[in-house]
Amino acid sequence: MKPIGLQLYTVRELLGESKESFMSTMKRVSEIGFVGVEGGLGEAIKYGMTAEQYKELLDQLGLEMVTGPGPKHDLSNIEEIAKLKKIFGFKHLFGGFGWDEFKTMDSIRKTAELINRMTAALKPHNLQLCLHNHFWEFDRINGKIAQEYIAEMCPDVKFEIDIYWATNFMANDAAEQVKNFRARVPVLHIKDGMMERPKDQPFGGPMSAVGAGKVNVKGAIAAADPKVLKWLVVEIDRCEGDRVEAVEASYRYLVANKLGKGSVK
Repeated sequence: MKPIGLQLYTVRELLGESKESFMSTMKRVSEIGFVGVEGGLGEAIKYGMTAEQYKELLDQLGLEMVTGPGPKHDLSNIEEIAKLKKIFGFKHLFGGFGWDEFKTMDSIRKTAELINRMTAALKPHNLQLCLHNHFWEFDRINGKIAQEYIAEMCPDVKFEIDIYWATNFMANDAAEQVKNFRARVPVLHIKDGMMERPKDQPFGGPMSAVGAGKVNVKGAIAAADPKVLKWLVVEIDRCEGDRVEAVEASYRYLVANKLGKGSVK
């Protein structure tokens, strides 16, 4: 079983409320049983902490930094990322692209060229870019999943597949999509929901706790290559009800079904 982390975007309102709320939320994330996080550095700096002090906090709470921030399009932050790597010890970077950058073959080619420049700039620092997807990377263009073109054009990029978005409102099966890219997936974003998409909501309705929706969570995790996969990262962009309760329910589902492991059984 792989360790379970939390994408802190999930609890962004609590982190951004105050320093006291930030500290108590980070502590709660640890108490639930998560052993890794994505993000949080921006809020830590906002409250007067240095990167080194944020790392100390993570260490105190038994949390690892799963991924680091991805490169800017102009590559101006590569050295900054390399410095953060020395502090936090991450190898994989979290990055993604917008809908317009995947709408046509021409835009996909331009996106691929940029990705290749990014991976080339990161290679001397032993850093790997992992693309985090939304639904548009899993739309079909000329009968083919858009992300498949990126995989072919960008041999050095890795993928952080978000299994909710890869399902693309039930157009795809999450397990099949993870299997398609399994040799290049060190991190999975574990997310669930009812896959409802009203006409006035192109990004769909509220998401759910993991295990309470329609995403093939068990199949998606099983489809990953255990030699490549390093982390399962829970993320809930938005949901009805208490966000922390949904986060805790997600963790418990993964542990109870022996899909992942944390510090609390």
